[in-house]
Amino acid sequence: MPRSARLRALAFLFLKLGTIAFGGPAAHIAMMEDEVVRRRGWMSRQRFLDMLGATNLIPGPNSTEMAIHVGYHRAGFAGLLVAGSCFIVPATFIVASLAWAYVRFGRLPAAAGLLYGVKPVVIAIILQAVWRLGVSAVKNRRLVAAFVAAAAAILLGVHELIVLFGAGALAALVARPPVPKDSTPEVPRTTAGALTLLAGSLGTVAAPAAVPVALGPLFLIFLKIGSVLFGSGYVLLAFLRSDLVVRTHWLTESQLLDATAAGQVTPGPVFTTATFIGYLLAGPRGAAVATLGIFLPAFVFVAISAPLLPRLRQSPKIGGFLDGLNVASLALMAVVCWQLGRSAVTDWRTAALAASSAVLLFAFRVNPSWLIAGGAAIGLLLTFVGAT
Repeated sequence: MPRSARLRALAFLFLKLGTIAFGGPAAHIAMMEDEVVRRRGWMSRQRFLDMLGATNLIPGPNSTEMAIHVGYHRAGFAGLLVAGSCFIVPATFIVASLAWAYVRFGRLPAAAGLLYGVKPVVIAIILQAVWRLGVSAVKNRRLVAAFVAAAAAILLGVHELIVLFGAGALAALVARPPVPKDSTPEVPRTTAGALTLLAGSLGTVAAPAAVPVALGPLFLIFLKIGSVLFGSGYVLLAFLRSDLVVRTHWLTESQLLDATAAGQVTPGPVFTTATFIGYLLAGPRGAAVATLGIFLPAFVFVAISAPLLPRLRQSPKIGGFLDGLNVASLALMAVVCWQLGRSAVTDWRTAALAASSAVLLFAFRVNPSWLIAGGAAIGLLLTFVGAT
């Protein structure tokens, strides 16, 4: 296929995902796997999983980095730019629109009803991805043990990077010369209660508009955060609070929580919280500068690491490390699914949505995009009739 056609296909896919991918990094990556491995056959599951493992070792937003990896694999550096940008742009415009409404009307539009229907569907989507990737990843007794140990460690509160590196190192030590045909990993560090945060924050009254700040310092703050941030959305919140509330006093606590809620409630990368904050501080130009600053490092890190992955996989020891890393990543995704499920499935309606979505995914292979749209519609309808 000509490169121009590949670039168009990448643009179409990631514009779509950037518009409808609710639920945080785990859900985003589950949807990407469905699209690029199962439906389109753009890469093997092994390659996809190696990319996922690699995203856990570099700072930045995992699902965005995964989109960038897919773009590079499909169409080189041009694909890297197209896929990453198209995944980010829809969410950026949506969040900027919310920021405009926030400044103009003093509050965020209510979205609890939409999330009520979407969250249970997201749980089913993540569960399907964990199962499908796990069939490939957990392929011997050692990796089964690594999966269980990694999940237990994450539940006990051990830092994600320690779990990921530890599993990789142990797998490398016992790796055998033949490189396995198909190993697996999975995803990112998604917020355990991430989607719950926005329910309380959405619809709150905004604090007075912040005084505009210089674009240069604003860009540098978000560039720093994008360059060093490992961890979940709560870690992002801690970084933002330290720099923008405590150190510079550019935001109030209330504004920061509302900005975080805006990033959580919208589809696409959670890091578009930066877009909301940039708009509050310096209008449309501030939104553009903050967005560029926080996402730019992800493009750089993937551009450096992506060309190395195929060669690293050829080494038995490094291949073993990737296998262990992938299994630990999969354990992380499974724990995230369980944690999010506790806040998403809260009554018989949400339980029915989650169960029916799982049946449609596993038995009939319905496209997750349709399920998310259906869940959103049901949630809004139930809110309208006063059932939630």
